Amino acid sequence: KQTHRLHSAPCLTPSHLNCHSSLQFKGECHFFNGTERVRLLVRFFYNQEEFVRFDSDVGEYRAVTELGRPIAEHLNSQKDSLERRRAEVDTVCRHNYGGVESFTVQRRVHPEVTVYPSKTQPLQHHNLLVCSVSGFYPGSIEVKWFRNGQEEKAGVVSTGLIQNGDWTFQTLVMLETVPRSGEVYTCQVEHPSVTSPLTVEWRARSESAQSKMLSGVGGFVLGLLFLGAGLFIYFRNQKGEEPLVPTGNTFSSSLRNRFGGQARWLTPVIPALWEAEAGGS
Repeated sequence: KQTHRLHSAPCLTPSHLNCHSSLQFKGECHFFNGTERVRLLVRFFYNQEEFVRFDSDVGEYRAVTELGRPIAEHLNSQKDSLERRRAEVDTVCRHNYGGVESFTVQRRVHPEVTVYPSKTQPLQHHNLLVCSVSGFYPGSIEVKWFRNGQEEKAGVVSTGLIQNGDWTFQTLVMLETVPRSGEVYTCQVEHPSVTSPLTVEWRARSESAQSKMLSGVGGFVLGLLFLGAGLFIYFRNQKGEEPLVPTGNTFSSSLRNRFGGQARWLTPVIPALWEAEAGGS
């Protein structure tokens, strides 16, 4: 996806538009079965509202709102520019596909799965069990709930797929239930990054059983704290050791390196028209 803010704020806008406005351009390449079928969408937004778009499946510009009608007609009348836009399915989308295929199409990041109740509640009371699935790529994922080995379909709600902003996703899938002592709830996750389903269990325990478990966990954590303090003092007293500094490239720089500077970008065409209209108003 390619996004540009093309025009912002000055009062040299067409007479039917307001000052302090913004014009944005977004290009999207959609791939089906690799590059067997490619769809190019070029969308233009005025103050965050789409008003005209080019769809390669249609082959021309189409107005989304009344504001876009004269602009779509003008752009469709520019035959050379329209042919170049149609050709960008190959010159931009298919060309760039090779640079990102290994990082997007072939990329696999396995999910982290945790299960917990939404609130501390005695058994035999309504509760919401949460299956948190995070940090995975690609976005195709299937999450199921089981109670004592039987799939639960009633009372299951999901947040849907959420983008983390770092090319990974997360989702929460919740089960509304009334846990009873001894029951075992399982969240099962299927994802392209793993060869077999991931499963995480949550066991319904009575308050006395929970107290015993928490006591054991508390003792274990306390032991870890003492161990950590001892290691800290030991390493602090060591001399001549260089501190470890984590290094690495961000995803964005890594992606740029994959293209080697050969990426191609869609051509924005609206600004020239915009300014021409402004100059004539």
